[in-house]
Amino acid sequence: MKKFIICAICAICGFATANAQGKFGHVNTQEIIQAMPEYNKAKSEIDALQAQYEADLKSMQDELQKKGEAFDKEQATLPDNIKQRRQQELQDMYQKIQQSYQDNQQALAKASQEKMQAIQTKVLDAIKAVGQAGSFTYIVEMGSLPYISTTLSTDITAQVKTKLGLK
Repeated sequence: MKKFIICAICAICGFATANAQGKFGHVNTQEIIQAMPEYNKAKSEIDALQAQYEADLKSMQDELQKKGEAFDKEQATLPDNIKQRRQQELQDMYQKIQQSYQDNQQALAKASQEKMQAIQTKVLDAIKAVGQAGSFTYIVEMGSLPYISTTLSTDITAQVKTKLGLK
């Protein structure tokens, strides 16, 4: 009788465990994001912004170089007070260029982050929708773990692309 009860408990536990096993999926979000038209548009806008910042800095550097060369040519003939004032002007210009470079880098990073946030949110929403529709227990980013069994896990990248209307 005890053996029967133990066997019944084991059978029930085994059946419950077998039913509790969920579906696992993996996805390559980088592939999805790069296929999105929003990504290409955001990348173009960021590239244009970066080119503008670089042009502005180049212009400032050219101006500093011209003033520096002019100062070098005439510094021997300048009185000390004017020489010190021009040196200070050149130093101020140099610091302004350095500050502009830092400000531009921060603005570029912020703009990039803002543009990518909307894209990432859209992808995550699509992953959640595919996960719910497919009754997945877990969906992980491909490459985020040291090992993902591609035979025991379903690649849902194509399904997410379809959900987003991508090819």
